[in-house]
Amino acid sequence: MASRPVWTGQIRLSLVSIPVEIHSAKSRGSGVSFRQIHGPSGKPVHYQKVVNGIGPIETGDIMKGYETDKDDYVLLEPDEIDAIRLETRKTLELVQFVEATEIAPLWYDRPYYVVPSDDLAQDAYRVVRDALRKERKVGLGQLTMRGKEYLCALRPCGDGLLLETLHYEEDIRSADPLFSQIADEEVDEELLDVATQLIARKTAPFDASAFEDHYASALRDLIDRKTRNRKTPRARTSKDDDGKTGGGENVVDLMDALKKSLDEGRGSRSSGKRSSSSSGSKSGSGTKASSTKSSSSTAKSAGKSGSGAGSRSGSSRKKAS
Repeated sequence: MASRPVWTGQIRLSLVSIPVEIHSAKSRGSGVSFRQIHGPSGKPVHYQKVVNGIGPIETGDIMKGYETDKDDYVLLEPDEIDAIRLETRKTLELVQFVEATEIAPLWYDRPYYVVPSDDLAQDAYRVVRDALRKERKVGLGQLTMRGKEYLCALRPCGDGLLLETLHYEEDIRSADPLFSQIADEEVDEELLDVATQLIARKTAPFDASAFEDHYASALRDLIDRKTRNRKTPRARTSKDDDGKTGGGENVVDLMDALKKSLDEGRGSRSSGKRSSSSSGSKSGSGTKASSTKSSSSTAKSAGKSGSGAGSRSGSSRKKAS
């Protein structure tokens, strides 16, 4: 599947602007995902947005609320938020450059690939990439995407550029309350020597392919074994279970309606016969004929619609009585 950009705009370095696209560098990888299933019924579990005292609500009725005091919110319309215009929505301006080693891993959040939008942008793109590589620097700037303004670091990555979003200072908890509990004492020199030798022995170039998600592999093995075992509990879902059109339940409902209509038609015929036997008058004979005719028309209409058949059967009962 072709990658879709999560942001399109331009990188600006002084008076130079480079049209670019930003794509997520993360994939779903080897993780195993599950669907929550209701055990007794075998149907998938859904989540609804509900309001106390009201029940399920429409997504269009939801507003954003900012809590100003305990249980007190200021409500904002989506249009009001969209009206906020920041230059960083379309421009990533490189405002500072730092040594790559100055940014601790703690600050990095998510990686993205940055590519030029067209062939004309490639020359300027390569100049920025090679300049950052030569100076061993990382460019800093900000951009707005998905309703948030991010602090970003731009660095060379292979033949291209890698953008990594960074946490803001207020996003990171201080380590002092935790690390301050560690005693500040000199370590044993002999133990330190052994540890450094072990590190040197196991030092090698980084290769991500040398590592495997063992938990995901074990889960797949478990799923394979359970799949091959005929005694494994199973659940079958229909399209209707996911809120989509078409489903077994609609067919069952229609069949129930047809059967009820036919049963009501038979009841109308029986009522007509009883009326005829209790009275020898012409009006009794007329009632019997009318009942039989109505029952016939009810049976025919049952083949077309369960709901329509039910209403016509009700009309037949009135005539029969």
